[in-house]
Amino acid sequence: MKPAFSLHNRSDVYVGPAAEILPEVLPAARVVVVSDATIDRLYPGLLAPYEKVLIGRGESAKTLQTVEGIYRRFIELGVDRKSFVLAVGGGIVTDVAGFAAATYMRGIGFGFVSTTLLGQIDASVGGKNGVNVDGYKNMAGSFTQPCFVICDPAMLRSLPDREFRAGLAEAVKAAVIADAALFARLEEARFEVLRGDAALLSGVVSAAVGVKAAIVGRDERETGERRKLNLGHTLAHAIEKCSDRMNHGEAVAVGTVLIADAAVRLGVLAPAARDRIRGVLAHLGFDLTPPVPVARLLREVGKDKKSEAGVLHIVLPTGIGSCEVRPMTCDAFAALFATE
Repeated sequence: MKPAFSLHNRSDVYVGPAAEILPEVLPAARVVVVSDATIDRLYPGLLAPYEKVLIGRGESAKTLQTVEGIYRRFIELGVDRKSFVLAVGGGIVTDVAGFAAATYMRGIGFGFVSTTLLGQIDASVGGKNGVNVDGYKNMAGSFTQPCFVICDPAMLRSLPDREFRAGLAEAVKAAVIADAALFARLEEARFEVLRGDAALLSGVVSAAVGVKAAIVGRDERETGERRKLNLGHTLAHAIEKCSDRMNHGEAVAVGTVLIADAAVRLGVLAPAARDRIRGVLAHLGFDLTPPVPVARLLREVGKDKKSEAGVLHIVLPTGIGSCEVRPMTCDAFAALFATE
C-alpha cells in the first residue's frame, strides 16, 4: 500500500480508511495500544485485538505524570524493545504516547491512527512528541518519527463541531504559509459543507498534510524552515497559558490574526491579504477576540520554548501562501503591539 507522503523514508503518512490500512502497515511484533476511554468506546473493533493503556483527555493529561503512568503500565505488561506502540486518538494521545514510546527503554517503535482534524493536519505528523510542564506547551519532548501515521477522514464524523473547527485553524495556517489554492478552497467552503462532504474534507486534509510533510522533509529538527509551521503559535501558546476559554485551534486562529496585523504594521503584508486571513477564519466560525489583553499575552511570550537567548523566531505572513521567519527580541516583538 502506497503512502500519500513519506518523510525521510522513515515515516509514512496514509490518508484513507484506518481499518483497511492498519493491518497492512503494522509490524509483525507485539502491539500495545495507547488511547483514551472515548476512542475505546467509539472504535472497539479497531482496538479490541490489542492490550490497551488508556490515558485521560484534554491538556490536563498532557504531562510527565501521564508519561510516567504509561511507563509503569508498560513494565507491568512486559513491553520490551521489540514491542510496538500504536497510539489511537487525537493530538493529546499521539503527543503523549509518541513521547513515551520514544523514551521507554531509550526508544521503541510506534505509529499513529489520528482521530481528530487537528491531529491529522498537524499534531500527529512530523515527529514532534511532547508534554506540557506547569502549563507551558511542549516543554519536554523529542523529535522522533512515528513509523506511520494514518489519517482517516471518516473518523472525523464523531467530532463535536468545536473540535472539528479547531482543526480548521491549522488548515488555514498551512494554507497561509504555503498553499494559496488550499486557502481559496477554504474561503469558498462553508463549515457545514466541510463537515459533510467527505471528498472535500479528504482533499483539505491531504493538502494541509502535504504542506507540513514537505517542510518537515526539508527541515526535520526545526533549525530553519520548519519554524514556518509555528505561524500564530507564539501568541496562541500564550493564550492557552493565560486563559482556559479557548482550545488550541481557537487560540491559533486568534494568534494568526494578531500576527497578520503585526505583519501589516511592519509593511510585509498587504492589508487586503490580512483582511482575507481574518475573513476566512471568521467565515469558518472562529471568535477572533483575544480572551485576555494582548499586553498580558506578551508577558508570557518570552517563556515560550522557542525563545533562544531572548530572541524569538517570529513567523510573519507575507502573502497568501507565503511567509518569512524573522528573528526578533521579545521587546521588539512587544513593540509591534504597542497600540493594542
